[in-house]
Amino acid sequence: MPGRPLVLGGVRVAHDRGLAGHSDADVATHAVMDALLGAAGLGDIGTLFPDTDPAYAGASSVGLLERVAGVLAEAGWRVGNVDLVIVCEAPRLAAHRAAMAAALAAALAVEPSAVGVKATTTEGMGFTGRGEGVAATAVCLIEKV
Repeated sequence: MPGRPLVLGGVRVAHDRGLAGHSDADVATHAVMDALLGAAGLGDIGTLFPDTDPAYAGASSVGLLERVAGVLAEAGWRVGNVDLVIVCEAPRLAAHRAAMAAALAAALAVEPSAVGVKATTTEGMGFTGRGEGVAATAVCLIEKV
């Protein structure tokens, strides 16, 4: 969306367009939240933070990730590590990966080395290749405490 900031992995990335969404639309952080919640059998972000609730309009996804970390802790889970892949043609994200890892790690109360962030393109194919959006996938390791 023209005129909207692009936020990925908790980092504002300079670009001429941002992503559409109810919160800050940080698709990367959303992928991390869903991976953690799914691994713990605790649902998904749509259940915890519905887009029909005005309280989450414009919300910081990293702030929501902190809440997810709290939900996991209350259920007796600890985050071991997270691996995130962001797929977009532009902007290039290599220069932002360390900052993204640090932001996500801080929200999860883990060391930055426990958060992997990678970025790739689809070489012009599909909606990401045409610059129509950004995709992200995440996997995680959690352990019962």
